[in-house]
Amino acid sequence: MSDLLSAHGPRIVAIANQKGGVGKTTTAINLGAALAEQGQRVLLIDIDPQGNASTGLGVEPDDRTYTSYELMLDDAQLDQIIMQSDVQNLDIVPATVDLSSADIELIANEKRSFLLHDALRQPAMNDLNYDYILIDCPPSLNLLTVNAMVAAHSVLVPLQSEFFALEGLSQLMLTIREVRQSANPNLRIEGIVLTMYDSRNNLSQQVEEDARENLGDLVFRTIIPRNVRVSEAPSFSVPVLEFDTMSKGAAAYRALASELLQKHESVAA
Repeated sequence: MSDLLSAHGPRIVAIANQKGGVGKTTTAINLGAALAEQGQRVLLIDIDPQGNASTGLGVEPDDRTYTSYELMLDDAQLDQIIMQSDVQNLDIVPATVDLSSADIELIANEKRSFLLHDALRQPAMNDLNYDYILIDCPPSLNLLTVNAMVAAHSVLVPLQSEFFALEGLSQLMLTIREVRQSANPNLRIEGIVLTMYDSRNNLSQQVEEDARENLGDLVFRTIIPRNVRVSEAPSFSVPVLEFDTMSKGAAAYRALASELLQKHESVAA
């Protein structure tokens, strides 16, 4: 069985920020859709008990018989858990509120930080030929998020363009460092993506300036604008790329996907 953290397996990216409302799930859905649109086979794993990524891709709660809970804590088969979304090349492992109790169950498990890592190394995963696995983490630094970081190559951090945005990064960076030291020495920061950016707002411009000054090349060139079409798309259970393909939000997520692909191609070269 090939190791998913080798150069030949899918690239695994955890999308994380312990703050809620920063565009984390929106980024997971739309980056996944944009990568799929550009010919990549993508699996989105929803490990947020709110299940918003699942809802945003049209997976009804009654259809979530097998979820990321079963992926980590039970022996359910991948073909039972993975669901096709309505977006070509984009599949999903949905989540339900059952994950809310997972932290308690994980604490008693000797391999509590490695359950997602091991689940993604099932022999059956090799036959699915994914290019990317995106993990939508809960808005907290709990054991579910740690599982994502242990399983991943990298962490992509959506950063809302608001006051105190950078201050919230310190605890996340500390958690990433601890995971590096204890469980996944190859984990790196994929990048910081500025979300909900309003170019007319001096505060957004100041946050961008501070982020680039303090974090340098870690900040993606692409900025996700505050865009009403991005906000409306989840209520129709589709990515903004399908809801309004010509919107500024759709264009921004396409640009983010292109930037991510270019970064990985340059590393592989």
